[in-house]
This record gives sequence, C-alpha cells and structure tokens, in this order.
Amino acid sequence: MSGDELLPPVAGELAGQGAAQVIALLGAESTGKTTLARELERILRARGLNAAMVPEALRLFCDAMGRTPRPHEQAGIAQEQTRLIDAARRAHHIVLADTTALMPAVYSDFLFDDKRLYAQAEADHAQVSMTLLTSLDVAWQADGLNRDGPHVREPVDALVRAALQRIGRPYAVVAGLGAARIDHALSAIEHLLDAPARQLRAASAPRWRWFCERCDDGECEQHWLSGPSGKDPGSP
Repeated sequence: MSGDELLPPVAGELAGQGAAQVIALLGAESTGKTTLARELERILRARGLNAAMVPEALRLFCDAMGRTPRPHEQAGIAQEQTRLIDAARRAHHIVLADTTALMPAVYSDFLFDDKRLYAQAEADHAQVSMTLLTSLDVAWQADGLNRDGPHVREPVDALVRAALQRIGRPYAVVAGLGAARIDHALSAIEHLLDAPARQLRAASAPRWRWFCERCDDGECEQHWLSGPSGKDPGSP
C-alpha cells in the first residue's frame, strides 16, 4: 500500500471543519524532518486536503545570513517559527510544521547552556494538534551550516523528549526508512483526522442495557441481591 492510499476519503471532510490541525515535526538534525514534511504535504494535497508546510525558521536564517545564529538571536528565531505557524493555520486546514519554537529552545540549551527559551517555546508547542518525533534510525548527512555533526543527535533527541514530557502532551515517534517512514507518519495523521468521526460514531452507537424481570434499570441491585434464605427476593 502506498502512502497516497492510506487516508480514507472522509478525512478530507473532517479536516475542513473547525480549527486548523497543526502537525509538528520535531527531531535532531539529519533525521529527515524536512523531507518528511514535504512528502506529507504532497500526499495530503493529492488527497484534496488543504494542507501546507511551514519551513524551519532556523534554516531560513542560516540561508539568509550565511552563518549560524548567535546566542542572542535564538529567541527571534523561535518567535519567527511560531509566527510562521500561526500565519499558516489561518489559511489552511492542515499545517505541517518543520519544527516549532521548541527546537531553537533546545539548541539554545545544548549549544549555549541557555534554558530561558523553554517556557515560551513549550507554551507555543502545547498549541499544536500532534507531534511527530523523527527517530535516529536514518544515516546522518552533512548539510552545510544547518548541521553540527552526528555526535549531537543523541543529546539533542534527549532534550527534545524531556521538553515534550514537561509539556505533558503525547507524541508519536516516526521510524523506518523511505516509504515505511512516510507510511508510519501518515498512519498517525490518519488517526488524528479521524478523531471527530470516531467521537460521532461513539455518541450515536446504541447503548447496551440490562433488563431484569422486575425493572428495566440495569443498575438495579434486585437482579443480583438475594434474601436471607439465599433465595432471590423476587421469587415466591
């Protein structure tokens, strides 16, 4: 089964209702976040969904400035990431965010021992609908200014997981290579988009009730209590 076939037709209708669904992709460097976000956008749009990808503000900064950010510039990058996500959520039903403010906060902590960005970044990230955490099972690849080396992946991954635990929101770890990685992510997204339909089915499903000889109340104790003689109180 290809990724394009995973989402049911009803998902398009659900995604068009109510507030935008923001799906955040987090993870250490060279774990395929950008590639995965682009492919998810392509597949969702091919299904007729109003989906858009939000680029990584850190990458935009490095490309524009030709260097990595300095310590005092990390807060601005985190704020820009949140601004880009907020702008996209006003125009689209599904937003695929290639990181949130949480990643600049993590890098500020890891690189500069500065934890001051966590409070606001965690508050911003708590507003997303779903978090996909890319695992470390893909080979590290160099990418100019955007990557420091394979040795930073495990400690950065640990900091991201710790921040997500503080936020207290569930997240899905996306693993696998190639199409398997995409299908893994799509399976989680399918579950998110189908939530309103599941709630509707649960609300409309008939409720099972117990009927006894003496009443129609399934909670009535008369159907299980017995008298002092051991007989059913309703028996002669």
